[in-house]
Amino acid sequence: MTRKGCGPDFPIEEALELVRAALREDVGPGDWTTLWTVPPEVRAQGRISAEEEGVVCGLKAAELAFSEVDPQIAFRPELRDGDRVRPGDAIAEVEGPARGMLTAERTALNFLQRLSGIATLTARYVEAVRGTRAKILDTRKTTPGWRLLEKYAVRCGGGENHRMGLYDMVLIKDNHIALAGGIAEAVRMVRENMRAERLKVEVEVRTLKELEEALTSDVERVLLDNMSSEEAKEAVRLVSSCGEVEVEASGGISLKNVRAYAEAGVDYISVGALTHSAEALDISMDIYPL
Repeated sequence: MTRKGCGPDFPIEEALELVRAALREDVGPGDWTTLWTVPPEVRAQGRISAEEEGVVCGLKAAELAFSEVDPQIAFRPELRDGDRVRPGDAIAEVEGPARGMLTAERTALNFLQRLSGIATLTARYVEAVRGTRAKILDTRKTTPGWRLLEKYAVRCGGGENHRMGLYDMVLIKDNHIALAGGIAEAVRMVRENMRAERLKVEVEVRTLKELEEALTSDVERVLLDNMSSEEAKEAVRLVSSCGEVEVEASGGISLKNVRAYAEAGVDYISVGALTHSAEALDISMDIYPL
């Protein structure tokens, strides 16, 4: 089943820019091996398959890679972004001029493998907290230039996006607090300077004492930074007695302990590893002459 928020909202313009840059990087002045070994009239058929279990993501990016090299190449997906695959499952069929298929192959697979890896890792975290109230979020720890694609992949894995950048949410972190002179002062300055932008305000806290200070300020969400799951449980108890404030846990969270944080009662768990440490999904392509 294709996951919510996955498919129609794929960032095509950003993907096309990245695909073109990747092809320039890879092809350079020419794919000499292909040009010198494959006659121009040869046509071929290719099959893209999963070599391991996971969640597929990035089909459109792969299609763009083939079409940019040769518009005559037909790309026929067998699945949709967000679909689960097992080893041997067909992901897509490709047909057209053999030269173009060979030249585009690595770039297409690089996008497909990277984005599928992120979607797969996200799905594992989502499954680990199933049955709790916690939602899995990504962070800004993304590959430079790839943010929209990688955050799309998180959605395909069943996660949700935190802020897209520095512009769509206020997140007051430890360095902001130190430079502003404290949590209360930092929040006060944010509220004083906020004009037309009506952004959600979140503040990072490292201790329960800092949490108590944050709860006396005008914030919508608190971020529990590197607290233990037991501390998170106490933090949730404190927040629940102080009104409508969301609780997010982050830092030091892995697949081994994410369930404990979810069961502590937090609303969100943000995991930088979704985008900075996801392993590429093993996907291959076999090409046959027609």
